[in-house]
Amino acid sequence: MRKKLLLLITGLIAIFMLAACGSKSQEDIVKELDGKQKDLTSYKAKAKMTLKMGSDSQVYDVEIWHMDPNFYRVNLKNAEKDQSQMILRNNEGVFVLTPALKKSFRFQSDWPQNSSQAYLYESLINDIVADKEAKFSTTKQHYVFETKTRYQNNSMLPIQEIKLNRKDLSPAVVKVMDPDRNALVTVEFAKVKFNADFDKDDFDMKKNMTRAELNMPAMAGGGDQSFTIKYPTYEIAGTKLIGEKEVKIEDGKRVVLTYDGKKKSYTLVQEKVKAKAAATSPTYVDGDLVDLGVTIGAVTDNSISWTQDGVDYMIASKNLTREEMIEVAKSVQGEAVK
Repeated sequence: MRKKLLLLITGLIAIFMLAACGSKSQEDIVKELDGKQKDLTSYKAKAKMTLKMGSDSQVYDVEIWHMDPNFYRVNLKNAEKDQSQMILRNNEGVFVLTPALKKSFRFQSDWPQNSSQAYLYESLINDIVADKEAKFSTTKQHYVFETKTRYQNNSMLPIQEIKLNRKDLSPAVVKVMDPDRNALVTVEFAKVKFNADFDKDDFDMKKNMTRAELNMPAMAGGGDQSFTIKYPTYEIAGTKLIGEKEVKIEDGKRVVLTYDGKKKSYTLVQEKVKAKAAATSPTYVDGDLVDLGVTIGAVTDNSISWTQDGVDYMIASKNLTREEMIEVAKSVQGEAVK
């Protein structure tokens, strides 16, 4: 009896020691991630991104391609509205393609290195490695990190929770949260393939634009220039809507909203025109590429412009900060209320 008991105790100790040896610390995982990033030559991933805006949510299918050192192709598609937009980076620069409008824009930008990107694996690793105060926990299937973000408007989305699969450290779920810990952006990864193969022209701007246009519905762009006017829900103290003007233009419609206040004022222009033949070369955009959640915009010190659902938007101001313009722009995607 004593022999059996001794064997049982010895076995339990062995199991405990094996379990202890198998558990990895935060430092161990961070070191592994750093090494994995250095060895990673390429990957393909598919994900679902949910953006919460007020009482509404919008869901986007995201396809991500990356080839070392700095080739990227990120395709964002709103399945409900059949609208898509692509961010492309190659040796020629950073491009944003909007196939429905047959438009392509070129940026002089260091994207994606200049900010957090919830759908880019190496960006998530950078955020984890850089945050020396990151919180760490484990579940049966995941390693979980809570880190600070590196967004331009960091005060609005300061926290993110990153879940990595224990099996291969691939991304599982990312939640970007506001100061009250409400998840405003959620990215759920469905499939990740490391060291993926690519063809020579997979990151070519013209080839991607042509392919995207071929996949658009026959009526994309359409002949109807009508659209629903949207009003920003982001409030700036003392600033209110004082004017609304609709202007007919040659191939569409333009609406100009004027907001004024003692300290802060701006003009919001919304315009929809009939899609024209694609230009042979992209339009150069003067400004920095900025992620507005549902779309990509260009921001300068005095303006921000973007395209969504076939409508071109621009905010111009002499006294709003870049961060304020970004917040106003993001809120135009929300409920259309005055």
